[in-house]
Amino acid sequence: MEKEGVWMALPIAIVEDQTPDAQRLEELLQQQLPEAECTWFACGDDFLRAAAEPGLYAVVFLDICMAGTNGIETARRLRQADPEVLIVFVTSSPEYVWDAFPVHPFDYLLKPFRDQDLMSAIARVREKEGAAQPAEDTLLLPKGDKSKYVLQTLNYIAEHYADTDINIASIARHIGISEGHLSHVFKKETNYTALGYLTQYRIHTARKLLRDCRYKVYEVAEMVGYRDVAYFGSTFKKLTGMSPSEYQDRCR
Repeated sequence: MEKEGVWMALPIAIVEDQTPDAQRLEELLQQQLPEAECTWFACGDDFLRAAAEPGLYAVVFLDICMAGTNGIETARRLRQADPEVLIVFVTSSPEYVWDAFPVHPFDYLLKPFRDQDLMSAIARVREKEGAAQPAEDTLLLPKGDKSKYVLQTLNYIAEHYADTDINIASIARHIGISEGHLSHVFKKETNYTALGYLTQYRIHTARKLLRDCRYKVYEVAEMVGYRDVAYFGSTFKKLTGMSPSEYQDRCR
């Protein structure tokens, strides 16, 4: 993906002919990936026409059983046009998963999937996308210019994320604006609340520290501003789909 100070929003396609399933998937994706730009297609044919140019979508959540061109055929044709796209199959019929192997899916979800199942898939997408990104390992933000208040907030969080008493009041006081104005501007320009971004920044930093296996989980928790290691663990798992110890074991 192109990089201009921050990464571009992650483009995701949802190809699903059942409206309730598509809406739930989009809602969960936007909760867990606020930087994502989700586009829904109700059939494989519409999606293939829109995705004729390679690189338009980084990730495709693709239902297998659809009217018209089914998910496996859609994936086969998509793979010919864009070999690098990550395909996550979504199906209520596990027997079709075996038929999907020849098109090299990145992952699959079985309906009715739990929120945790999707979060785990998202964690794997983040890992895959992160492996292809520049070495700065920067937290994702929507593309575009940022106001001075937002830039000051981002810098303040980057410098003070390890402070256990950092909060919206201390950030607003440092910048010299009201909490309400800061909350409004920050959410508008980043799609995060200020405290939501702080949490993301802390967990993002924790992942980097955990990859350095010299640190124990409780040490990493303290290094990123958490007094309560259990709360750190639950927050880490909520955002990544795995516990800190599981994540560290995968990085060994």
